[in-house]
Amino acid sequence: MVVSELSFGCSSLGGVFHAIKEAEAIQAVFTAIDCGMNFLDVSPYYGHYKAETVLGKALKDIPRDKYYLSTKVGRYGKDGVNTWDYSAKKAKESVYESMERLHVDHIDLINVHDIEFQASLPGGLKKVAEETLPALCELKAEGVVSHVGITDLQPENLKWVVENTPAGMVETVLNFCHYCLDDTLILDYLDFFEQRGIGVINASPLSMGLLSERGIPDWHPAPKTLVDVCAKAAQYCKEKGYPIEKLAIQFAVSNPRIATTLFSSANPKNVIKNVQYVESPMDADMLKAVEEIIEPHRGERWNNS
Repeated sequence: MVVSELSFGCSSLGGVFHAIKEAEAIQAVFTAIDCGMNFLDVSPYYGHYKAETVLGKALKDIPRDKYYLSTKVGRYGKDGVNTWDYSAKKAKESVYESMERLHVDHIDLINVHDIEFQASLPGGLKKVAEETLPALCELKAEGVVSHVGITDLQPENLKWVVENTPAGMVETVLNFCHYCLDDTLILDYLDFFEQRGIGVINASPLSMGLLSERGIPDWHPAPKTLVDVCAKAAQYCKEKGYPIEKLAIQFAVSNPRIATTLFSSANPKNVIKNVQYVESPMDADMLKAVEEIIEPHRGERWNNS
């Protein structure tokens, strides 16, 4: 898959961060495609099936050859309750359920979602390597899906699964919040993935809201020290008339070794704004100043939630 450097993450379509207007969210998908994004990433977990349902309504009016479609298995939810099931049986069932919601008969990339949660369940990551992924590869052999990948916040988990599966089983990895202004941990793993021909997908260039003028949501798991320096950096950017969101997006797409960066918005105006950010040259002086502000706490880790 040859993908656009900026791609459309569909978590916002599920109202994950705040309530959405469905018609506007569908228009955001159309706008992303019109702006040249050809990779759409979603999950049954986002909004507990809502994101896939809304995206499916949009996809009915978009030619199938205009996009690559990525969704996930393993992490779910219903009625506000999160659930996890990495069994082979559920993985296969989930793919067909997703295709029904998305109104497609084929998935370009199927991912095992947030594998760190399976790490704490019976079987650990070994279950992902020996049960979940082989089940998805069976669907690949049947032509139901084209490619198979894994996603996680913790890159060391991604590396472990790749090391403990046959060569070529894992074709892509999706890692979030580790190639952005406040954290570039994924760089330590690029050689490993490249040597194995694995494509790297970067997500959450705003570090789940850390790098925004609006500030972080209450549930954000980052330590206060990192939150404080990112808020200071955002204020500095605001005073200079250069939104930190703009700098964050520009930075996130600046590394040619990363195939694509996913951002998410249910607002078509924000989609256009992010595209304009990417098309504008990044101010090197602003980047240096912001990195200096964040540096004392750059790369501080947190767990997923």
